[in-house]
Amino acid sequence: MLRPLAALTGWHVARRRAQFLRGERPIHRPPVPVVVIGNIYVGGTGKTPVVIATVQELRERGWTPGVVSRGYGAKIGPQPRVGHGELNPADVGDEPALIAHATGAPVAVHPRRALAAQVLLEQYPQTDVIVSDDGLQHLALARDVEFVVQDERGVGNGRLLPAGPLREPASRLQSVDVIITNCSTHDATPPGPAVPPPTPGDSSAQRAPAGHTGPRQADMHLQPDGARHLQTGEHRPLSDFARPTVFENVAAAAGIGNPGRFFATLRAAGVQPMACMPLPDHYDYQRSPFDALPAEAILITSKDAIKCRGFADARLWEVPVQAQFSDPTLFDWLDKYLRQAAIALR
Repeated sequence: MLRPLAALTGWHVARRRAQFLRGERPIHRPPVPVVVIGNIYVGGTGKTPVVIATVQELRERGWTPGVVSRGYGAKIGPQPRVGHGELNPADVGDEPALIAHATGAPVAVHPRRALAAQVLLEQYPQTDVIVSDDGLQHLALARDVEFVVQDERGVGNGRLLPAGPLREPASRLQSVDVIITNCSTHDATPPGPAVPPPTPGDSSAQRAPAGHTGPRQADMHLQPDGARHLQTGEHRPLSDFARPTVFENVAAAAGIGNPGRFFATLRAAGVQPMACMPLPDHYDYQRSPFDALPAEAILITSKDAIKCRGFADARLWEVPVQAQFSDPTLFDWLDKYLRQAAIALR
């Protein structure tokens, strides 16, 4: 019954893209290379760890990256908000605040990413490459490289909204430069045993087309890096939370696009939470939801931790993750590609 509406979505997407390609809508071309990291699947697929890793890898190769983002959940106003370091999630959104905290890079947020890019370069003129957090469909910002991040769900049933989970047709994947598949363990029904990623060929999770001459492809695994106490900064290995002699009762909470993935990651590390609290993505934490949890320690994601720093709850521990990629030359390739793009822009 929803297929006619999905067809309407497809018509709108194709028409809008054609208008940009024909020059009927303006495209802002920044004077520096632009890397867009987005997805075609609605919801969380793991873009933020890829953005953070990309910024860090580019910096290691001599670049001075800046980040633009929509600032989801924050009331931005007519002008972009720009800053670096410790930013208030209420002012810029949780993901931009986390990216700024994790990388130290300047971040500009506004629904119009082209405007955000302009103001970013005005206030941080040393920026020589822009990484766009999401924005694959924001065609008003010119880009040199497109990354798509997907997870084990692939393209789902392959249909556009509202008949399926896709913002753009699955064929869009053939026109991007890089496809990263988040292979972190997934389990959408906490608590319970961790469910491994589907094996290649599993029809229940259609991966992006392999395309020998198409996009470069890499798998990503998110590895937990112990736990950090939110109030004191104390660091402990996750194995401590699996030992009842250290922490008798452990709970977990996550306000991300796919909370089950976080809970499964903990279980894969040997931690068996006595309670798991899935929260809506971008949960605002105006009030603490943890009061009802009778736990000695509560493990939360970095995206949640950035908004919970003001809570006087000594039970909260952040579990940072590090992105690891199956392609060891991915960012060397990106570095070389961007250097060629920078020369062409001069």
